[in-house]
Amino acid sequence: MNNRKAILFSAPSGSGKTTIIKQLSKHYDCFEFSISATSRKPREGERDAVDYYYMSYDEFKTRAAKGDFLEWEEVYPGVCYGTLKSEINRIWNNGHVIIFDVDVMGGKNIKNHFHDSALSIFVKPPSLEVLEQRLRSRGTETEDSIKKRLGRAELELNQGASFDVTILNDDLQTAIQETIAIVDAFLKQ
Repeated sequence: MNNRKAILFSAPSGSGKTTIIKQLSKHYDCFEFSISATSRKPREGERDAVDYYYMSYDEFKTRAAKGDFLEWEEVYPGVCYGTLKSEINRIWNNGHVIIFDVDVMGGKNIKNHFHDSALSIFVKPPSLEVLEQRLRSRGTETEDSIKKRLGRAELELNQGASFDVTILNDDLQTAIQETIAIVDAFLKQ
């Protein structure tokens, strides 16, 4: 197996992609999660260099200007997310396959960079109504945040066709099994 591979997951927030990734990580010992950088504040229980590399908006923009990011985007005004080049090198130097959990634009940008060395997977919720229920059940979102995420989700759902594979997450266990089968085939290439 070529360890210089990457698997990227994109989906509207609340689609279940992070849950699917966590299950995949238990299934494969060659995977290492790419920790994204962000300028947003940590949520309750999140830790720097574990959940994200947290930095101020100014630091993020300075590092972006220096070319430290493979890709990055200002997802919401003042809130940036991106993939540090140093993170990719760290994982590949460990001999692992990179797992990305990125927004739709980040996913498309990474796929364009890695081409056939990357498998892009779009996780789709059954509907916007189910997505809203999932976001509300988290208990971590404000009403304003939910509205922003749902507005963004409508745009992101239209981008799913540009990914290699779309997984419909209407049943989590089925979605996980479908994802494992697709990833197995990719890793054997």
